[in-house]
Amino acid sequence: MGNLGFQEILLIAVVVLVLFGGRKIPEFMRGLGKGIREFNDAKNNVKKELEEGMNEKEKAPTSSTNS
Repeated sequence: MGNLGFQEILLIAVVVLVLFGGRKIPEFMRGLGKGIREFNDAKNNVKKELEEGMNEKEKAPTSSTNS
């Protein structure tokens, strides 16, 4: 997967315009933006929980019980 050039981006834009029409594009982009925002929120929450768990693990006293 390489970099997209101007011609490739233009081709994708034309295909999207043909498939969805001019009136549906703003709605499509809002939905895409909302999906990306929700994904990033979920990713940040998981990252925060992992960091908190690691911090709790480091702070917890280590006690070994031998039976």
